[in-house]
Amino acid sequence: MIDVETLSEGLAKALARAGMGAPEGLHRLTGGATMESWRFSSTGKDFVLRRAPSLEFMADRPFGHATEAAVIRAARAAGVTAPEVVVELEPGDGIGSGFVMRALPGTPNPKDILAMEDASGLLRQVARDLARIHSLRPGDVPEDVPVMDYREAIADLRRQFEEAGGDRPIIALGLKWMEDHCPPRETEPVLNHGDYRMGNILAENSNLTGVLDWELAHFGDPHEDLAFGCMAVWRFHRYDRPALGLGSLEDYFAAYEATSGRKVDRERFRYWLVHRTVWWAMGCLRCAKVWRDGSDRMLERVVISRRTSEQELDLLMLLEEDAPDEERRARADPDIEAAAPTGEATSGEIATAVAEWLATLKDKVEGHDRFQLAVARNALGMIARDDAIVPMLEDADLAQEILGGGTGLDEPGLLAELKTAALEKLAADVPKYPALEAAWKQWVGEE
Repeated sequence: MIDVETLSEGLAKALARAGMGAPEGLHRLTGGATMESWRFSSTGKDFVLRRAPSLEFMADRPFGHATEAAVIRAARAAGVTAPEVVVELEPGDGIGSGFVMRALPGTPNPKDILAMEDASGLLRQVARDLARIHSLRPGDVPEDVPVMDYREAIADLRRQFEEAGGDRPIIALGLKWMEDHCPPRETEPVLNHGDYRMGNILAENSNLTGVLDWELAHFGDPHEDLAFGCMAVWRFHRYDRPALGLGSLEDYFAAYEATSGRKVDRERFRYWLVHRTVWWAMGCLRCAKVWRDGSDRMLERVVISRRTSEQELDLLMLLEEDAPDEERRARADPDIEAAAPTGEATSGEIATAVAEWLATLKDKVEGHDRFQLAVARNALGMIARDDAIVPMLEDADLAQEILGGGTGLDEPGLLAELKTAALEKLAADVPKYPALEAAWKQWVGEE
């Protein structure tokens, strides 16, 4: 991990090329699932450095930061509320890959945004900006921005699944469903942001002030972007508002259609909900891989890997619509009660004790360290609940049978079995996940 002094020296070289002074007050911002964000001042104004954790981390990405910066500039020219890029890092700066943007007002915190007074007004602005992003065509951005091949995207996810063990039946169900329901390619692919969701937008006083994190931009189906932000995971505590946690799908679609002139296809929207849920499930699993191979040893990686269970539950809730009625009516029977421990302390109790001690340090740290402390406590909570519940959701034989078409949700008892496993696993991994409560009521019938 780079130290602040080295980063400041390299950043000063980059800023000088833009006619700016050396950075002041450089500090790392919290969050950022893949890239680092550092805020600082220069010449009396505020800026943000977006930077990769390592050059190795950029090796397998579809394009580099220079292309990402060009995409942001194109989006801004199209009227999108995108930040102004002022300078890109160069190898001679000695601080890796990234670029500097002018800081925008507003907060990216989903909790704060979802509590804003005029959520419906903000939803209309979000839809408007997405329509403007989708107005961009291949000639508007660098040639290395990829065009998605839907079938190849499914095949790539399947390869990732096999590399990760190929043993998660619910993800296998999603992959098989995608292979069977893949829509035809759009005649004219549009620019997709690729990560358009709560957490990647800025807002202030119910107004959209910024669209961030363009590293996954590509050309493809506009319904992909529409669906991604509506996934349950990105609605946070407003599970009841299916459009980004801000409102109804009807209002979201109407606002998007008014600006884009394009009609939303509900079936394509559902396909991309399933596709991107599988995609994020594999992204979570991949976090464990990048931690193990040393390309990114951040604590957050191992914790995010356990959020795979969130996507498995969400995926099963989406897919059960296609199961026979008698299978959908079958109730789940989760068992998350554990016998009270006796004798010496269990591993879970030790993890709980360490988490409680870490809580005493909360007011003694700030910034990114405070964020990492919270991540550490979440990790210890997972260990403690694992120790008590011992959930299981891996079955390689069943997963491979599903992928081969030998069984599916019409198999008597399979849906109820998977519901039970999904509830137990998520209760251990992320018990406060909002969709867990909804699934419990739907599948078990209890509060």
